[in-house]
Amino acid sequence: MINPAHLDLFRAVLRHGGMTRAAAALGVGQPHISRAIAHLEAELGFPLFVRGHGSAVPTREGEAFAQEVERTYAGLEHLGHAARQIRERGSGSLRVACQPSLASRLLPRAIRNLSAECPGARVSVHVPSPDTIWSWAASGQCDIGLARPRSGYTGVEAERFLTVGAVCAMPRRHPLAGRRAVSAQDLAGEPLISGGAGAFQTAIEEAFARSGVEPRFAHMAQYTAARCGLVAEGLGLAIVDPVPARELSGLPIALRPFRPDLPIETMLLQPAGKPPSRLAERLVRLLEAERDALS
Repeated sequence: MINPAHLDLFRAVLRHGGMTRAAAALGVGQPHISRAIAHLEAELGFPLFVRGHGSAVPTREGEAFAQEVERTYAGLEHLGHAARQIRERGSGSLRVACQPSLASRLLPRAIRNLSAECPGARVSVHVPSPDTIWSWAASGQCDIGLARPRSGYTGVEAERFLTVGAVCAMPRRHPLAGRRAVSAQDLAGEPLISGGAGAFQTAIEEAFARSGVEPRFAHMAQYTAARCGLVAEGLGLAIVDPVPARELSGLPIALRPFRPDLPIETMLLQPAGKPPSRLAERLVRLLEAERDALS
């Protein structure tokens, strides 16, 4: 077995051009280096230097061995660099599953900041259904998930990430745009744009029922952007998530708080039983910073 310390001294002799100069540079005695080289030659079975010269003149075998040693050390330096990157940045890639409301601005901004902090970090973004996001987090198919609350999933560490109150989207010139808030009673008889089947749409319908109002849904659109687009065309009013709705600044719509209050929750999901990578921890911190900037 070759002694790594002997290889270090072999390289030092080559680098400094002689055993005496190498000993002076390293602060050790010249006999120590001579013995180390002799041991290395005995292990290898061939001479490394031409004897009788004051400078270090490698033999042909010594030159060939030196090339192999440098290749090995180059590989070790690469491993050291890779280890530093993993230590500082994590494993280098992340898979994030995100609901549509946060996928167009909040998440991209956090990823932009992550890329600035960790050049070379790779993030793949997926926008599936909430149940799929929970399923991926439970099975470890994503590192981070942002989704509406669900029950019945195990193997997921879930914490509340964001809670906002629903707003009513209406054309800017609509009479209700002058109100500070809009109630279910205010929307009696108004054409409405419903959302797709799900917990949020059910909560909207329950809010109207508690207020004794029968909603008149004229059209349906699954996502906030589509509902706001229909509102802008004068096809009805809609109860929507304010986060994506506020991003639609180019549309001629007004947003007013809806009463009774309808909280919209987003959960941050991570696989349970597996510590997050450093990269995942950094992205979570940046996501939280973007969330805090919303208020």
